[in-house]
Amino acid sequence: MRHVMFVVGGLMLALFWAAAPPRAATTGTLEIASKTGVHSFSVEVVATDAEREKGLMYRRELPEGRGMLFDFQAEQPVAFWMKNTYIPLDMIFIRKDGRILRIAENTEPLSERLVPSGGPVLAVLEVIGGTAKKLGIAPGDRVSYPIFSGGK
Repeated sequence: MRHVMFVVGGLMLALFWAAAPPRAATTGTLEIASKTGVHSFSVEVVATDAEREKGLMYRRELPEGRGMLFDFQAEQPVAFWMKNTYIPLDMIFIRKDGRILRIAENTEPLSERLVPSGGPVLAVLEVIGGTAKKLGIAPGDRVSYPIFSGGK
């Protein structure tokens, strides 16, 4: 009988944990220093495989000045796609020192074409399409955020 109670208690605890809402993504303010000035973005930071896999899928809007920062926790080559993503995005690929390696501008919504980083990166910032051009953000510009060496 004691064994049955232990199993039932364990199952109830597992169901409780499964029903708990997922943890909210970390948020913060990220800055990019470009030739045209310093540009601030309010970002959601995603760092788990599940969070990165979902990303901005199924969202119908992304306000200017907002974005999603994908933290890979170690520098590596990465590739993204736009499957189930309804809005055009600029993908800003960032090295561990905070320097922008590459920008994929105005990526095509719903496309399954891979968008590669072009080299090892620590993170990718996704912002609404056209932002990089509008603000004069370019490869070599510096991104400030705590995950980058020299970040604040």
